[in-house]
Amino acid sequence: MSEADTSTHEVDNIDRAIHAPARLIIMIILNAADVVDFVYLLRETRLTTGNLASHLKKLEEVDYVAMKKAFQGRTSLTTYGLTEKGRSAFRDYREQMRRIISPIPMDDSPSAE
Repeated sequence: MSEADTSTHEVDNIDRAIHAPARLIIMIILNAADVVDFVYLLRETRLTTGNLASHLKKLEEVDYVAMKKAFQGRTSLTTYGLTEKGRSAFRDYREQMRRIISPIPMDDSPSAE
């Protein structure tokens, strides 16, 4: 199998639950932090409330993200964190992206306009 065939195969098998841009941003944030609240994710991702909730639900459905509801005084607090499965999937995704991108030659010459 050639490098091009390998890259094509890798791209075909990319984890679509993570690869969507909004979900990738969420996974990056959650990978860097233990637990974050919904408001923090809302601010950092710059998604709308509905869009963020929808993407979090998709990540919960594949067991990559866990949600926890609690109360802080009288205020409800919803927090999110990666599950072990989510951390493992994100590690695999990063490694897969490295394998896809690393064989691509870098062309540092200016592009023709």
